[in-house]
Amino acid sequence: MDSTKEGASKAACGCNGCAPEENGRFLNATPMLNELESGPWPSFVSGFKEMAERTKKPMLRGVLDQLEYSYKTRMGYWKGGLVTVEGYGAGIITRYSMIKDKFPEAAEFHTMRIQPPPGLHYNTAMLRELCDIWEKYGSGIITLHGQTGDIMLQGIEQDKVQECFDELNQKGWDLGGAGAGMRTGVSCIGPGRCENACYDNLKLHFKALKHFSGQVHRPEWNYKIKFKFSGCPNDCTNAIMRSDLAVIGTWKDAIQIDRDEVRAWIDERGIDTLVNQVISNCPTGAISLKDGEMEIESRDCVRCMHCLNVMPKALSKGEERGISLLMGGKNTLKVGVNMGSLIVPYMKMETDEDIEEFLELIEEIIDWWDDNGLDHERIGETIERVGLKQFIEGVGLEADINMVSRPRDNPYFKAKY
Repeated sequence: MDSTKEGASKAACGCNGCAPEENGRFLNATPMLNELESGPWPSFVSGFKEMAERTKKPMLRGVLDQLEYSYKTRMGYWKGGLVTVEGYGAGIITRYSMIKDKFPEAAEFHTMRIQPPPGLHYNTAMLRELCDIWEKYGSGIITLHGQTGDIMLQGIEQDKVQECFDELNQKGWDLGGAGAGMRTGVSCIGPGRCENACYDNLKLHFKALKHFSGQVHRPEWNYKIKFKFSGCPNDCTNAIMRSDLAVIGTWKDAIQIDRDEVRAWIDERGIDTLVNQVISNCPTGAISLKDGEMEIESRDCVRCMHCLNVMPKALSKGEERGISLLMGGKNTLKVGVNMGSLIVPYMKMETDEDIEEFLELIEEIIDWWDDNGLDHERIGETIERVGLKQFIEGVGLEADINMVSRPRDNPYFKAKY
């Protein structure tokens, strides 16, 4: 009996577990997943089906079948394990199916984490090579980028992992972080394209990546730790909420004001717009009008970036630039969501010596956490448990009025307009 007739026969039997031929291939019925294709937005279900038909890779359809079964039973059926490549202890997220007898095509669906370059700079030749290699060995499904920042190559079987990595590595790609070690850092585009960048975050990211390369590839700590590098307080990498070590560009002196551009902005939009869109929206009331001129009280400025974003020609960052270091940002784990606490309000980041000083401080911080942290405890949770005072004394920092004893724990806010 051919597959079409067999499918029609089984569908007619009322078991609801099979369906006739679809897109030229015999498929299990996925009525619940099919509902996800009915809305106005693009659906991953349609993408998986299209790729399964184009590439003829059974694992793609197997994953959909297992997901449909998970929706029906309201349970997940993936379990972990250990898959590595020679010389590495991290970089591959294992996914073994607990019901491989039911869906043998989905028996393994491992994910390879690939390190992106600082600032996510690519050229088309790099990306084409990556896609070709991945379609050769894996499912062809790619996520750009995971929360850690990696390129996520999703869906490969264990016996193909080493060969896939070897070919990727020959083209200059490397595995990212996974497990209880340094995770792959991520940085915004910084001085490559952005006028607001207060330091060369791409250079610092690259130096930190090389410095901690061993800890990225071979986990050795209590739990994971993440770097994110944002060039300015706009924090386009979402570092303060999603990284243990958030390196944020900042400035120490006053915002620079171009008086002629301010007047041109007011002439074009009106004084009421300046009051409503800029002055009234300053969170600390640092901006005012005096004799028709815009003034900013530097003492009250908290570097929120709102005025610079609205008036980019008229206002610009100060001239004494560097970084702030915030620590402890993470999503829910043991003590819930935390945003980063300000640990170093200002640090110069101009020379190689500044970078070395920064890396030495990070080493001190990690050593303290490694000694004081519990298993499976993020560094922010350790600080929360033992206290900020003990932490800053332990790593040799001086207390500063800008530090906060309890970080903000709600990343959501209502904008005021």
